[in-house]
Amino acid sequence: MTEPMFFDVQVEGGSMQVARWAGDGDGPIVLGLHGITASSISLAPLAGAGRVVVAPDLRGRGGSASLPGPYGMSAHAQDCAAVIAAVTGGDPVVVVGESMGAFVAVTLAATHPMLVRKLVLVDGGIPLPLPPAAIADPDATTDALLGPAIERLRMTFASTDQYLDHWRDHPALAEAWNDEVEAYLRYDLTGPPGALRSKVNEEAVRADARDTIVGAGALDAALRAVTCPIHLLRATRNLMNALPPLLPDEAVEPWKTALPNLVDEVVPDTNHYSIVFGDRGRAAVVAAIAD
Repeated sequence: MTEPMFFDVQVEGGSMQVARWAGDGDGPIVLGLHGITASSISLAPLAGAGRVVVAPDLRGRGGSASLPGPYGMSAHAQDCAAVIAAVTGGDPVVVVGESMGAFVAVTLAATHPMLVRKLVLVDGGIPLPLPPAAIADPDATTDALLGPAIERLRMTFASTDQYLDHWRDHPALAEAWNDEVEAYLRYDLTGPPGALRSKVNEEAVRADARDTIVGAGALDAALRAVTCPIHLLRATRNLMNALPPLLPDEAVEPWKTALPNLVDEVVPDTNHYSIVFGDRGRAAVVAAIAD
């Protein structure tokens, strides 16, 4: 696994940490946007083959954990516009968003269309079909959707090995466990020996979750405003490696008619994590970038 170089970009409220994996050719510059409890290192599988991959630790995560709110998709999109300006001077890039990062990507493309050549949305970016009760209690919905991913934000761990063991028990990672998963999890840890914890700010997670759940109407409008090509990749299983998938057919079908610029692809035998970390999912994302 290639190690990234880190640099800082000035954004509202302070410095945002950004990871960069250098390309070895003339491939496209890719801006990678991670999920709601993740970090830049979850985009490491996309590095290589001539691509320059640039991935910020979004506000409230990783090396940007101390950045204050407000959070939400619009704030993240504004931060990402600053990252693109710092990297390319304003030239457009391919944007890959996974999970919540896909909603950030859609908002970025809608509000800063000149900065985005193409969107690759990985198991996210389409407003979720939620019942009224789920919208009425977004914190409970967040807990139900994220499960162990949010539970660990209130936990401490005696060692790095204990933290890795905690994740090895996760049903969605068992089939995709590799060195990149371990590097991603090691990067997530902070704190003194014997009391290690995740770098992720739970306040940021809950604020962003509320924004995507309660603010689904704004995301709907943003998606309709996107004019660049959109390639959606969907996993066949959810965050717990079970059915139904996060984005079922019935949630996506109406968008195929509404968005002529949308390509919808289901990646067989993948879950919400293995669609990036697993070999089959990685190959599909890389192919969508190159298409």
